[in-house]
Amino acid sequence: MAVRPIPEGYPRVTPYLCIDGAADAIDFYVSVFGATERMRLPAPGGTIGHAELELGNSVVMLADEFPGMEFRSPKAIGGTPITLHVYVEDVDAVFAEALARGAKELRAVRDEFYGDRTGQLEDPFGHRWNIATHTEDVPEEEMEKRAEEAMRSMESPSDDG
Repeated sequence: MAVRPIPEGYPRVTPYLCIDGAADAIDFYVSVFGATERMRLPAPGGTIGHAELELGNSVVMLADEFPGMEFRSPKAIGGTPITLHVYVEDVDAVFAEALARGAKELRAVRDEFYGDRTGQLEDPFGHRWNIATHTEDVPEEEMEKRAEEAMRSMESPSDDG
């Protein structure tokens, strides 16, 4: 029997989060996003050496910080350039639950030109999430018009007098 190069049950791309407080993060992701814990491997000092969560058809891996291995959380390095995007059934309810559990709102939930209702937050562990519910299938021609309008509204006024 041949070994599969991409294991059964794993998507080709899987985020791996470094977290200061991985056990609390698992509780947060289970409560807020409805994640299911697949596995948890303990590490010394009561930390988590590796854990896996399922969110729908996705997998998120995570572990506690290990500074000696240069594995540091967003809080330890002053932020993150990465934003995770997750689709949910009810963005307003999930967003409210995340805020109630200590997340920080970065952009309030709103309807976007591309057919999603979405908001952005930072979870209590320093990771950024776009939370979205798809609300409208926008035809390509309409999408182009809306995108052009959105880009025009973001342009800043000219400073050249």
